[in-house]
Amino acid sequence: MQIDKLRGKTLDQLFEAILALENVEECYRFFDDLATMNEVQSLAQRLEVARMLREGYTYHKIETETGASTATISRVKRSLNYGNDAYQMALDRLAVQKSE
Repeated sequence: MQIDKLRGKTLDQLFEAILALENVEECYRFFDDLATMNEVQSLAQRLEVARMLREGYTYHKIETETGASTATISRVKRSLNYGNDAYQMALDRLAVQKSE
């Protein structure tokens, strides 16, 4: 994992802070203070691209609906195919939450 190179106390603190948030409203408040609107939208866009790729949408449809570049779509697809399965895990858990 590339992120292992960054592993340490400060990154652990960030992830633990995110995990300590209790609801979506707290996430909005935290990320509003933590990052720019463009940074947060970029992360959200990548997750949406992953969802659409997983559901079989074409690059053109994804590009049109999300505004993501083909480079971003390719990067997300590479993560889906050769990454740590984290997109799959997150999307699966979201699907379970929505069905409950």
